Amino acid sequence: MKLWVKILIAIVLGVIAGIILGPSAEYLKPIGQAFLNLINMIIVLLVLSSMTVGITSIHDPQKLGRVGIKTLLIYLITTAIAITIGITFGKIFRPGDSLNLQGPEQIQVADPSISLSGIFLSIIPSNPIASLVEGNVLQIIVFAVFLGISINFAGEKGKPLLELLESLADVMYRLTSIIMEFSPIGVFAIMAWVSGSFGIMVLLPLLKFLILYYLACCLHMLIVFCGGLKFLAKLSPLPFFRGMSDAIMVAFSTSSSSATLPVSMHCVQQNLGVSKNLTNFILPLGSTINMNGAALFQGMSAIFIAQAYGIDLNFQSLLILTLTATLSAIGAAGIPGTGFIMLSVVFSSVGIPIEGLALLASIDRIREMFSTVVNVLGDAVCAVYVARREGELDERQYYNSKLVEMEGSEG
Repeated sequence: MKLWVKILIAIVLGVIAGIILGPSAEYLKPIGQAFLNLINMIIVLLVLSSMTVGITSIHDPQKLGRVGIKTLLIYLITTAIAITIGITFGKIFRPGDSLNLQGPEQIQVADPSISLSGIFLSIIPSNPIASLVEGNVLQIIVFAVFLGISINFAGEKGKPLLELLESLADVMYRLTSIIMEFSPIGVFAIMAWVSGSFGIMVLLPLLKFLILYYLACCLHMLIVFCGGLKFLAKLSPLPFFRGMSDAIMVAFSTSSSSATLPVSMHCVQQNLGVSKNLTNFILPLGSTINMNGAALFQGMSAIFIAQAYGIDLNFQSLLILTLTATLSAIGAAGIPGTGFIMLSVVFSSVGIPIEGLALLASIDRIREMFSTVVNVLGDAVCAVYVARREGELDERQYYNSKLVEMEGSEG
């Protein structure tokens, strides 16, 4: 039985148990808290290793030139736009207002008296070891970015450290998978506690949140993807979606950008006419650091859970939220569940209780199916745009992708 099926079953059983037990379901809360502690346990090393390895994905230093910088800028801009759309949807439609959850007595949010320059200085670690010990995630991310760039410039001498961090990243991904195996138990316990304490009506805002998330993703694809293709690349968006149809289905079914990568590369190269050189560079990099769907989810989820706990995020908090979500989306690996783990990073950056993750876990698999599609299409749009600007796009192949597919199926 697949993990997401187990989680769905755990949600249903948890809600039923909560209704039956009522306030007595409070006794199950420590089990759920133990699961949340396991998630907290892996954050620091997961962020450090995955972020650094993601930055070093550009192995050839010369590719850090025109094409590399252009690709990274596109990824950063589209990710920031996705987060902004998520935050805007959360602020306008306010899906979490009706939950009225009770969090810790002392909830820390960004100090409104802190200036923008103060925020900027606060994210630069003076002692990265202290940042790791204190769990200052934003400082860890900044350190990882500089560390990854430095490893690339160090060349051969930086390879031993890179191999160590790659090994650590692989171990942390495996540990993430192990912890996620316990998620049905943790989700059952917390859903039982939530439904027992607050009643079954707590699930209705989750449905509203999921619907709003789908709408926000569609708006992002319309504005950013279709708009970018039409007005920046001067191409019709329809052949793009037709050429990417196979990758869309694989992404939707696997919820994994990494698992979809081979199919995406085939679609971009064979159906859309992007050169092999650019395809082999842009898409693997994108599957590691470009997560538009996950970024949108992080921004919208933070607002949703903040509203549920009655936390009013000020301008500085929203700025920190946008920055952290952008960087953590870069650090999220392209495997199912990691984006959800990285969401705890975003929550901790602005003082949102990570207990809210338990609510989001109930819809995460359904959300992630659509989110992965957005992630994969974002990589492909970037590849098409860069290829167009670099003169490495076969327009005839792009507009005749249907014919290419038919010829390939006949052979």
